[in-house]
Amino acid sequence: MAKFRAATDEQRAFLGELLDAGLLIESGVPGVYGRSSTFEDVRSAFDRAVNRVGADDGAERLRFPPIVPRAQFEASGYLESFPHLAGTIFDFDGDEAEAHEQSGRASRHEDWSEFQTMSDLVLVPAACYPVYPAIAARGPLAPGGVIVDAGGSYVFRAEPSGDPARLQMFHQREIVRIGEPDTVADWRDVWRDRAVALLRGLGLEADFDVASDPFFGRSGRMMAASQREQALKFEIEVQIGGPEPTAVASFNYHQTHFAEAFGLELADGGVAHTACLGFGLERITMALLRAHGLDPGTWPDPVREELWPQ
Repeated sequence: MAKFRAATDEQRAFLGELLDAGLLIESGVPGVYGRSSTFEDVRSAFDRAVNRVGADDGAERLRFPPIVPRAQFEASGYLESFPHLAGTIFDFDGDEAEAHEQSGRASRHEDWSEFQTMSDLVLVPAACYPVYPAIAARGPLAPGGVIVDAGGSYVFRAEPSGDPARLQMFHQREIVRIGEPDTVADWRDVWRDRAVALLRGLGLEADFDVASDPFFGRSGRMMAASQREQALKFEIEVQIGGPEPTAVASFNYHQTHFAEAFGLELADGGVAHTACLGFGLERITMALLRAHGLDPGTWPDPVREELWPQ
């Protein structure tokens, strides 16, 4: 079981406000909440704002479920870097007696894991993961590569927390760039600046900085240092529950990692580079609620016009 991360007083207070207002709905498990229609209206409105910002990019829209084949997940190398965040799917394949025993143990809230076997599916850890094998299956890229809008899929991270902004299941709006190195790096920088402008236009005090992923273990600390040194990852941070700002968007340059894992080739036969941007839609929704109040009907007109243009 993943280690619970305690919340600060300020984070607990904000979570209480969201629950009391009915914007989030308690499930009994930290980081797993239902969402009200008001919360979803704001989340969807921001998602549409991202569409408008990137409308002229010519991105191909692809949509995938929040699960991936285990073979693809294994090929991605995720377990080497983030074994503590992964969520695998198990199912039952026993006889009637075992089914009866499993049911009895479950009804008593006892351990029934011995009746479960690993399936061929894994919860998707990032919305971009299904994109790479799907594009690789087409063969070599056309000159200039491809931009893929992977939408706002649910993703899973096993990191239970009392911080309302640190969810275990949340929507990650992902856009992926695959192509030549300079093209991919330039695209990432363009979208980083676009995202900062979009969030500031919504009245959020957004700033970006070089960051690193939460790699696992001693070797992970070395990987994180290298990632920072090469400026392969940027994050945009805003205030949500405090006291420190929270990352609400990230911009990752993978270099050839996914291309080598899945066989992504350039038109000339070279190895492609990839980058992705991800907006944490629930975090941005919470940031807006924190900045402007829990009733979107009272938000400043410029913010409402940006989210719900007439």
